[in-house]
Amino acid sequence: MADLIDIFKERGFIENTTHDEELKDYIGNNEVTCYIGFDPTASSLHVGSLVPIMSLAHMQKYGHRPIALIGGGTGLIGDPSGKTEMRQFLTPEKIKDNIVGIKKQLSRFIDFSDNKALLVNNNEWLSELKYIPFLRDIGRHFSVNRMIKAESYKLRLDSEEGLSFIEFNYMLLQAYDFLELFDKYQCRLQMGGSDQWGNIVAGIELIRKVKKSISFGITFPLIKTSNGAKMGKTAKGAVWLDPERTTPYDYYQYWINTDDRDVARFLALFTFLPINEIRDIEKLEGADLNSAKTILAFETTLLAHGRDEAVKAYQAAASVFNKRFVPKDMLMHSSVPRDSAEIKDVSVPCSYIDHDVFKLGIPAFKLFHEVELASSGAAARRLVEQGGAYVNDRRIEKFDELITLNDIHEMEILLRSGKKRIHKIRIKQ
Repeated sequence: MADLIDIFKERGFIENTTHDEELKDYIGNNEVTCYIGFDPTASSLHVGSLVPIMSLAHMQKYGHRPIALIGGGTGLIGDPSGKTEMRQFLTPEKIKDNIVGIKKQLSRFIDFSDNKALLVNNNEWLSELKYIPFLRDIGRHFSVNRMIKAESYKLRLDSEEGLSFIEFNYMLLQAYDFLELFDKYQCRLQMGGSDQWGNIVAGIELIRKVKKSISFGITFPLIKTSNGAKMGKTAKGAVWLDPERTTPYDYYQYWINTDDRDVARFLALFTFLPINEIRDIEKLEGADLNSAKTILAFETTLLAHGRDEAVKAYQAAASVFNKRFVPKDMLMHSSVPRDSAEIKDVSVPCSYIDHDVFKLGIPAFKLFHEVELASSGAAARRLVEQGGAYVNDRRIEKFDELITLNDIHEMEILLRSGKKRIHKIRIKQ
């Protein structure tokens, strides 16, 4: 069996592990059941969740069984990790709805059929806990002195709001989750973000004390872009995995606009392409690097939304931005289209506007606002004044310039905001 720990390290997944040698031996010589917790605070996960999702997918690819643990119980409390203020409480009904959406997205990456992977809700056991027995059987194994030194608590203790008692219990509940999964599914490996280190170690210690058995932990680094931005954050907000929140085309565009310095790193983290092929990308620049970005965008969209949507997004981008085709010898395991097949633009955001509107003309700033390339009329004016508004690749010089019949080409008008955001207007007769 492949040395999965080395693969994880080579691809950039690992920040810390417990029991280093024992862990490598355990994964290398056993069919492992592992888990990661997902917070059901929204009906969709976002790009910031992709590292844990991809790690579970890699585990399954190499013959192991992943568990996606949805925090239906802990979600009623809220994880204080990385937060400077208390989370808003969610209703059980809202959490139930969110879980449905999350499973749908995870199923794109992980095969849940025939128990190859499990989706488990910790509300199954946490809602049944009795307070006094829990304190006697579980609480007695935790040192408050050690707990308050955990990074997840220190940040809150130093904040103005402080740490509530209900949140202080979170570490105990997450540790109890690990113990419960150990009992039910022989799960001995928990993975999570670097902010979960204290909670993971607490679970390992609880299993050692209660079951006299060894278990393991892996944490992932916080992934940021080379310019310091948090993954999945844009000027428009989060980049969601739900196509109703972030369209496949916008998802594709997020990845195609990756910083040059991040292309190889993101190919290693967010695709399954062979690492030896990805290494060849590190020395590319210019047009060749742009082709690598096309592959990154295509492969990430393929995973999140399926081949049909990935092809549509690829074709739409090629039709609008005149992208050249990807060389046949670049990242050869990618299934990105590489020839001059028919280019369609079905995924480009578009609006239908009546032909008569353009007889008198419509002010540019009003049109940009109307198609939501600007959040308001004032924002549209600023966009024009800063030189970021284009009609058919012609820069608009005055905010009130009229867009007329003369701007229509083949019954269409292409609007662009900056380098990245586009919108096509189709003319109705």
